[in-house]
Amino acid sequence: MPTQLWPPIAQIRGRFTSAHDAPPDRAAARQSVAPGPAEEPIGALPGPLEDLARRRQALAQRNFDARWLPGRLVGLSHQGQMLGVLLDQPEGASPLVRWHGWLTSSDADWAGAFDVVLEPQDEPFEPSFGMVQVWNPVTIIESPRWNARVFGELSATRLAAIRAVHDEWLMKMPLDIAPEPGFIALREVADVFSVLTGTPLAAEGDPRTEYQALYRTAAHQLCAAATHAASHPAQAPHANPGLDPGLKDARTHTGEGFGARVRRWFGADWVRPAFALLAFVVVGQSVLMLSMPGREDEAALRFRNTPPSVLPAPDASQTLLLFWKDGVGVEESTRLLRSVPAEIVAGPDPRGAYTLRVTDPENARARLAASPLVESVAVPP
Repeated sequence: MPTQLWPPIAQIRGRFTSAHDAPPDRAAARQSVAPGPAEEPIGALPGPLEDLARRRQALAQRNFDARWLPGRLVGLSHQGQMLGVLLDQPEGASPLVRWHGWLTSSDADWAGAFDVVLEPQDEPFEPSFGMVQVWNPVTIIESPRWNARVFGELSATRLAAIRAVHDEWLMKMPLDIAPEPGFIALREVADVFSVLTGTPLAAEGDPRTEYQALYRTAAHQLCAAATHAASHPAQAPHANPGLDPGLKDARTHTGEGFGARVRRWFGADWVRPAFALLAFVVVGQSVLMLSMPGREDEAALRFRNTPPSVLPAPDASQTLLLFWKDGVGVEESTRLLRSVPAEIVAGPDPRGAYTLRVTDPENARARLAASPLVESVAVPP
């Protein structure tokens, strides 16, 4: 019996047909994402609703300003509903600043291999925008017409990982993963990042094919609305209607070296070089990867409307906080961590601290503190 994905495709289809048919004066009432900050305390709610309310309350308390910046999740009012877009990089000058990015959704059951599901370390963000459709790029023009709001902001590491997944998609990178709708797990990207994604689509009979077609149409309409509003001529159709010609095609970088790719993923114009080099040390190597079939615990990673927080957290007694010195390179930092041994499982936080998982905390702390690469190392409070 085929896997039943949630929500049903008819319900997803209805999102777009009902929004398209809604009269303009009712458009604002149909926006489907979080309201402003709550004025009353949250009462007792069922478990999933309580988690949803908690996450949206945390987002309201964060109170992002309205600026568009790389890595920000913005909600755009379009045809009576709110569409989420993860911003990548701007192009051009005011008042016609074109932003490249990707459409987002909340339907983790429908994730493919190029849908990145956001995780607890990415919070706060609007749950309705919790899956980045890396296969569905858009280009929009920053304008007051969108009534845009900021609903989250991803770290430089996460944005770089999404750019790397986007390169995979553009280059049609073959993945040694069997198609399996509804399956979510971690997988490696470019031997550098770990991301939470679904599996590739099957050549025939995959229910996710219609899902992607619906969202490609939505992306195309969003790009067309931006083009029309800016009085630009309509673009010629593309194989992927959401892909704007202004997007940088990774296929033009086939001869690009690894270092150049890393610099492009991290956008060196807005990230400190030391941070950009260190932040992509592989996170969570001991967690199940999609490319490792047959593991007994893989069923634990199949979830239906369950937040990604089901992934195990490191034992507090086996963690350390590490601060690197400025200018430390990737190769030397990786060699040091392997020699301890230690692995980065989170970070950097706002202070620049990385959380390490170690097997022998006392020995690891002494060896790291003695290294000229390390500014300081401490036990988490």
